[in-house]
Amino acid sequence: MSSPAPPADWARQRERSNLWVLRLMRMIAVHAGRPVARLVLHPIALYFLLANGRARRASRQYLTQVLQRPAGWRDSYRHIHAFAATVLDRVYLLQGRLAQFEFDTRNVPDVEAVLAEGKGVVLMGAHLGSFEALRAAAQGVGTRAAMLMYEDNARLINATLQAIAPQAQLHTIALGRPGAMLALRRWLDEGGMAGLLADRTLPGAASGRSRTRTLPFLGRPAPFSDGPLRLAAMLRQRVFFMAGLYHGGNRYSLRFEPLVDFRAVPPDQLEAAIAAALERYVALLQSMCREAPYNWFNFYDFWQSDADAPAPPSP
Repeated sequence: MSSPAPPADWARQRERSNLWVLRLMRMIAVHAGRPVARLVLHPIALYFLLANGRARRASRQYLTQVLQRPAGWRDSYRHIHAFAATVLDRVYLLQGRLAQFEFDTRNVPDVEAVLAEGKGVVLMGAHLGSFEALRAAAQGVGTRAAMLMYEDNARLINATLQAIAPQAQLHTIALGRPGAMLALRRWLDEGGMAGLLADRTLPGAASGRSRTRTLPFLGRPAPFSDGPLRLAAMLRQRVFFMAGLYHGGNRYSLRFEPLVDFRAVPPDQLEAAIAAALERYVALLQSMCREAPYNWFNFYDFWQSDADAPAPPSP
């Protein structure tokens, strides 16, 4: 089922970050070290669990679906703590302190084979695990990685990450800005990787010809936009699914799965290829949510079961 993409609830609300808190966390992380900083996560996660009722309800809604049993307070606490842990690890990942972490990788040679041709790849991820782990690992082997997002979000993300790691070299490409498509094409033609998180429906005014399809996800129908795939199709790029799953402690699993190669799709088969790739994306997302259920960081009513209640901003 498809229809024009509606304005997304999450896009109506600006995602806010308390920069002084992030700077405080950076100071604790840098001067006290990771073991001590991780102890601070417990009161932070508990406070968030008690103070943010809407996020708590969304967490329990999602966990009930993915765990296939009623989720309780302990499950939601573990969920929120996992999110806080990945935020803390951004400090170290952005500073290039990769030796503190263990990375398990899958299908990296498939991506490297494309990059070896001198061409870039589009990486479609989700609010699942840590994109920062993927970006840091890519830079660690000399590959350039950029994040695609809309201009307001790009400005906020840059301010947030600069508060965490002022010396970090960050690169974002702000969609919707004049020249953005040219910048993206140049980035990919020069062999860079461009990642975007594709598990939220795009704002209607910015999504162009994209459509929102309702697909089964964790046992219930959920909306997914094909806009990222249409962007890659327009640029004739190869697309991979990406995820940086957090497995507790200092362990991350970096996953890359092929979705579609638009370089080889004839024009008359483009719509079918986009539909098939979106279905594969959702299937991979569902599989990895079940593998690492506490890695899903969409703290709002993803299934839109309460249409009258706007979704809260992502933490």
